[in-house]
Amino acid sequence: MLDGLRQFIAEVVSSAGHEDRVFDDTGYRLAATALLIHVVSIDGEPSETEKRKLHSLIEKRFGLDPGTADHLIVAATRVEGEAVDLYHFTSVIMRSVNEEGRLRIVEMMWELVFADGQVSEFEDNVIWRAADLLGVSSRDRIELKQRVAGRLPTAVGGQDIADAAS
Repeated sequence: MLDGLRQFIAEVVSSAGHEDRVFDDTGYRLAATALLIHVVSIDGEPSETEKRKLHSLIEKRFGLDPGTADHLIVAATRVEGEAVDLYHFTSVIMRSVNEEGRLRIVEMMWELVFADGQVSEFEDNVIWRAADLLGVSSRDRIELKQRVAGRLPTAVGGQDIADAAS
């Protein structure tokens, strides 16, 4: 059974033989979207705000129309549900995306976790692990977190969300 799962994941993230993945012929978009879905789902069912933010990020950052973004999110949700660890996604990204692109993916992760105005320890931890696997330094990861938090409005109750980024 485990061999079957590994084969399935290998087929999904490989670049050959998937005509239905016209949105991405290298696999990195599927891998990045699956990673984003993992991050947004780590602390439970994603809120509507998080789902809208995910869709918006996928459209904007990957330059996709809404229908193609929907297709990518559905495919990535299926792949993420079958994954046993983050390495399957991060290894595809490492092979396909330069450092600047990997930094953007980590920034997208922070944008997603801040979408609901709070960062759980689970979300923080999964981004730390993913960033490490993506070769993003702790310094860059924290700087990206603070940058994203700095763009957000003040949280409910008067505490500045940017304070949570420290």
